[in-house]
Amino acid sequence: MDTTENRVVRFGIVGIGNMGSAHAMNLYKGRVRGGVLTAVCDIDPLRLEFAEEHFPEVARFSDHLSMFGSGLVDAAIIATPHYFHPPIAISAFENGLNVMTEKPAGVCCSAVLDMNSAAEKSGKKFGIMFNQRTDPLFIKAKKTVESGALGVPKRLNWIITNWYRTQSYYNSGSWRGTFSGEGGGVLLNQAPHNLDILQWIFGMPQRVFATCDEGHYHNVEVEDRATIIMDYAGGAQAQFITTTGEYPGTNRLEIVGDRGKLVIESGKITFYMLDFSEREYCFSAVDSSCTIKPTVSEYTADPVPNAHAEVLSAFAMSILNDTPPIADGREGINMLTLANAAYLSSWTGSWVNLPMDNALFDDMLAKKRETSAKTAGTAAGSNANGEISSRWKVNW
Repeated sequence: MDTTENRVVRFGIVGIGNMGSAHAMNLYKGRVRGGVLTAVCDIDPLRLEFAEEHFPEVARFSDHLSMFGSGLVDAAIIATPHYFHPPIAISAFENGLNVMTEKPAGVCCSAVLDMNSAAEKSGKKFGIMFNQRTDPLFIKAKKTVESGALGVPKRLNWIITNWYRTQSYYNSGSWRGTFSGEGGGVLLNQAPHNLDILQWIFGMPQRVFATCDEGHYHNVEVEDRATIIMDYAGGAQAQFITTTGEYPGTNRLEIVGDRGKLVIESGKITFYMLDFSEREYCFSAVDSSCTIKPTVSEYTADPVPNAHAEVLSAFAMSILNDTPPIADGREGINMLTLANAAYLSSWTGSWVNLPMDNALFDDMLAKKRETSAKTAGTAAGSNANGEISSRWKVNW
């Protein structure tokens, strides 16, 4: 039951670049149920000028601590470069605020674990902007796997190579494509949503092996091509292939169990269902192959028109009515664990068992940062205009 009545959550946004300005516009235009925009913060004076022009009634701050202590906000949205997500979130929790962080949760699992501990200690609501969890195709796939309709899980394959980016994209900000600025490449910037959906549906593996090719297609320090293999308890395996250097790209997700398969591609799910267990058939059949046809069906559904606003609306409702957010912020550690383990595997050439050695990862990343050719800048970009970019949506 909705008991919000006239109550609203007052949001303050830290970082009003591309994503931050889009969240600000959603709030300012009344697209977020139960939420209003009361403050914004950015270290870039040009972004504050943008805010003054587009959100004239909204308070403006040049540092987040002043905004957090102003008494003007109930919840903070963190839309800064990746490294700053955990420390700013911790400051918000210490100031008694609820927190919605952009993806990824951070760059290092060690820092995100500290952030999660601060969230637990604060007792405040914590969400993360995993907007692709609102997609009905992924929701249907998750329910299908959890229901046991596919039987015992055997395999997941995801080819997600339609994250194409030009060199101009990487040149658009000093933080892009660097270990000092982003902390990683396609796995941390473009594919976090996909890694989150993978673990959300299929769970977390026991060990990871990966090749992450740095600067393969672009003049960047970080990986722009990655292949990850994940082994699961019970014998299932997942493969994840992604890049920003292929055009045209592919977005195809296959999930297989001993009683069938589902394929998500071109905006629909195709089910191939068996009325028997392939594993049982394998050891009981007298024939050398199987000629029994699966039952084939399709599922389609329109995506949520504004998934980012939907995530913020659910988060506001979680604060007002104590209902669950679409994605609990503490779950951000799972996607980041997959990315960190992939990097560590690629750097060492070895399988990485989970839970992984976070200290070893931190040490190896620190060495990458020491030799980074660029320094971390802001995530803003002078052309950030508050519009939702098509590249932030599920593209088929």
